[in-house]
Amino acid sequence: MSGIFSARAWGKVWDYRGTFLLGLFNTARTAIFAILLALILGIIFGLMATSGKKALKIISRVYVEVIQNTPILLQTCFLYYALAFSGHSIGIILTGILALGVYAGAYMAEVVRAGIEAVPKGQFEAAQSQGFTYLERMYYIILPQSIKMILPPMVNQIVNLIKNTSCLYIIGGADLISLTYSFVTGENTGSAYAPAYLISGLLFFVICYPLSRTASAWELALKQREQRIEMIPGQREESEVAADA
Repeated sequence: MSGIFSARAWGKVWDYRGTFLLGLFNTARTAIFAILLALILGIIFGLMATSGKKALKIISRVYVEVIQNTPILLQTCFLYYALAFSGHSIGIILTGILALGVYAGAYMAEVVRAGIEAVPKGQFEAAQSQGFTYLERMYYIILPQSIKMILPPMVNQIVNLIKNTSCLYIIGGADLISLTYSFVTGENTGSAYAPAYLISGLLFFVICYPLSRTASAWELALKQREQRIEMIPGQREESEVAADA
């Protein structure tokens, strides 16, 4: 633990701060594009799961179950080495984007499905009676109502995705964790392992903590709103009784 209080070790971290900034940049770049891919897959497979068509529901279910019940590390290694041995290597960053996007997309799909199914069925029936197509019903009627239920858990999945960028370490990635490991095992920087990992953890915390707090605040606001809505009928009855008295 002496390395934590070593001015020399902290000086090395400062001298090589570019390494940590590069890792942070690569982590952010990987996470942003993976989030976009996950959102696209989540919406597509979430809509498929609630489409009412058996074939689409089966495809969505298979995708979700297979991805959710296998480790992200295994999926990342399979994608990277399968492509490399087939002569179609796509690079570590792109591999990470695809692996993380597909993995998080399965969880996003479940979030979208749950949000859509939480909307009262009467809304579906009313929209259908007005002649809306399935996509029109979703775009104009259902998704606007379900978005408030989808956003909090979706933000939590985004936080998990950002932390899961560390799995690129297993394939020699250039993300924050990978470059931190390279730093602490370097011939000239190995003695600075404690400050290096503290800085790496702090950078992850600075990114993930505000997002986690945002998701918690949304969830609390949603619960409070639902409680107020549930209390309104009771309050009306009480006011009516008081008026009769």
